[in-house]
Amino acid sequence: MGAMMKEISVGKIFQDNKDRLHLRSLNGEVSFDKLVHEPDLHRPGLALSGFVDVFTFQRVQIVGNTEVGYLKSLNNRQRGKAIENLLTFDIPCIIVTESNSVSDKFVELAGERGISILETDFKTTKLMHLLSDYLDREFAPSITVHGSLADVYGIGVLFTGRSGIGKSEIVLDLVERGHRLVTDDIVHISRQAGGNLIGMASEMLEHHMEIRGVGIVDVQSIFGIRSIRRRKRVEVEIQLEEWDDKEDYERIGLEETTTEVLGVELPMVKLPIFPGKNITVIAEVIALQQLLKINGIFPAQRFNEKLISKMQAKAATARYLEDYLERDYE
Repeated sequence: MGAMMKEISVGKIFQDNKDRLHLRSLNGEVSFDKLVHEPDLHRPGLALSGFVDVFTFQRVQIVGNTEVGYLKSLNNRQRGKAIENLLTFDIPCIIVTESNSVSDKFVELAGERGISILETDFKTTKLMHLLSDYLDREFAPSITVHGSLADVYGIGVLFTGRSGIGKSEIVLDLVERGHRLVTDDIVHISRQAGGNLIGMASEMLEHHMEIRGVGIVDVQSIFGIRSIRRRKRVEVEIQLEEWDDKEDYERIGLEETTTEVLGVELPMVKLPIFPGKNITVIAEVIALQQLLKINGIFPAQRFNEKLISKMQAKAATARYLEDYLERDYE
């Protein structure tokens, strides 16, 4: 698995959001090849007024009522100077909100400087919220994992293990039992806000599975819409491996094994397999165990406490009998 460095072109931002954010370009695709390297947005009010010492020009710039109102308050010479100050910088693009009108000179000069001017009828606050959410997802740290991801009782279970060990077959069995496939073979995982790991399929594979001896299976067509979901939080990893008599496998479950994905600790269960072992049912139990832990219930810990309590009670009884017999002189 390998982490991906993120950058995104202005053209991709436009294409991905033109419908949902009602974007249109006022001067063509002049900066569509420019790359944006961070998800934050910026409002260039101070830059328009001439203060550019802390101007983060490398971000997508949002021009709303405040900026347009300020420009309209200036005379022609001042307005031209303010626009010139702004467009001196290598800005990726400028988005004008709420269908505000900007001068033809502004649009023309931006085109000459290779800066696309985009327009939307969305209010500034709504536009920034939706676009920030999109950019946060696009720029989230991510990796690609060879494995399968399923939603089992609402828990995102990531199956890993060597190629051919049976990950796809287990997930297919889970789908047949009413659980949901997220992706098979290739899992794209990104770290979202709050340290949540979100797994999803590649565009090519989506809800298809490769079953050895059968071929490509379209899970949605066979099992229906209830059998799939587009993305899911990854909450536990089940690492499949062949049974090894020399391996000391966990018997009680007091010591939880974890792995690290994108800097986030993830519960991990090493699950030995051999012919005749019902891995599907065990995977369901692992998911249910994780649900219990999320709700503050730790079965292994409870069992251990009960066992210790029984042992202490038994020891106390033994001490009492020993003391009683020592004082029994009759």
